[in-house]
Amino acid sequence: MRVRSSVTSISWIPSEAVTGMSKALFGTGIAHYDAPPPDTIDDLGALRDADGFRFANHLSAWVDVEEGRVVEAGYDGGGLMGATTVALFGRDALRLQGVAFPDLRAAPDVGPDEVRFLQTTGGRTAFPAPRHVRRPPFVQLTAPTVWTTLALTIHADGSAEHALVGASRFPRHWVFDAASKLVEKVGLADFAAWYRMSFGKHTPWGEADSPALVTAVESALERELATRIMRGGEKPEIRNVKRGAPLTRQGEPGDELYLLLDGIVRVDVDGEALAELGPGAVLGERAVLERGRRTSTVTAVTKARVAVVRGDQVDRSALHALSADHRREENR
Repeated sequence: MRVRSSVTSISWIPSEAVTGMSKALFGTGIAHYDAPPPDTIDDLGALRDADGFRFANHLSAWVDVEEGRVVEAGYDGGGLMGATTVALFGRDALRLQGVAFPDLRAAPDVGPDEVRFLQTTGGRTAFPAPRHVRRPPFVQLTAPTVWTTLALTIHADGSAEHALVGASRFPRHWVFDAASKLVEKVGLADFAAWYRMSFGKHTPWGEADSPALVTAVESALERELATRIMRGGEKPEIRNVKRGAPLTRQGEPGDELYLLLDGIVRVDVDGEALAELGPGAVLGERAVLERGRRTSTVTAVTKARVAVVRGDQVDRSALHALSADHRREENR
């Protein structure tokens, strides 16, 4: 019997992820941000052709099982490098195909009743990026390297599990399961560190990978609210939060709603940690609905960036629905 499974990462550039002088390139239209990928991937190749992501890592694998034991295993799938669309000096936009690096695949780690697969894919854009860097040769002309490293374990009983075990610090990486549904996100995109450090031996094609902080995906309601907050009538305030700093304190007054754009935060109630949340989470609705007092302390586990709006800018029926899902202290 042959058992198949897969996991896919899609990497894209959201509007809030680029910082520093490079943000000006996006503001002028020379480069562009990406729309969020869909929650379910119907056709990965078609999404790439529609300029729907910067690159994807599709780890697909199989195992042959006889009498309950694994007898053979192998890889399918691979990396898909997208293109960079640029507009220069008022001319028609140019689409420059990205430079794909060779896929890195570890030999299947075969046990009697399971096999673990490991695959790294990535590359760089064809558009040059002259810049000073922190390590020799201290100047780079080509763009920094992007990548993700995925692991997939397939069991003889047909079950499987996956993990994103490494990734470049930029751009944003989303993970999709074997049913092509969005299930996880990397919590932090660090453009500055990536731009200055991710080249040569500081990549999986050299000597090093980078661990990734992965969080569960937010709810469909939160994704809908995120669109309203970012693209509604009144523009939100964007705030940076230092690592270890509180976003809210339990018991204090508050009437603001927060959309976590980047980073990971921890939710504590009565001194007990109840959850860690990543990009896309909407926070603070219970104070808006419940007498204006914060019901939890929210602290930045990493540096973070949030969009801030007044509670009265968001439909109260949506906040009530969100609050019903966020009573974490009642479900601990």
